[in-house]
Amino acid sequence: MENKEFGQELEKRTRIFAISIIRLSSSLPKTSEGLVIRNQITKSGTSIGANYREANRARSKSDFANKMSISEAEASETIYWLEIIEDLNWVPAEKLLNISKESKEILAIFTSIGKKLRP
Repeated sequence: MENKEFGQELEKRTRIFAISIIRLSSSLPKTSEGLVIRNQITKSGTSIGANYREANRARSKSDFANKMSISEAEASETIYWLEIIEDLNWVPAEKLLNISKESKEILAIFTSIGKKLRP
């Protein structure tokens, strides 16, 4: 797979992931605590793909590296919020399996790319 094709596939994958996060967040409790977590996970989970898309349109290598590091950090943060949701038993564990697996795979991809960009 060429870099351009890989980039397009990863953009699509992160967009599908963002939609999954939005759907998950809408199922969280409507309490004040639930709304805080809903806001946090929605922001981090949708930011992954948005920053990756921006990285693919970067004007320089340093701009690309910066956007990629943001995507990596947002992926890590999303995993954190998924763990909190799981620990609070706000969503059945089986409902979190696929999205948790996908978030870890996305983080691994961005971590791998990030390592190649760092001196």
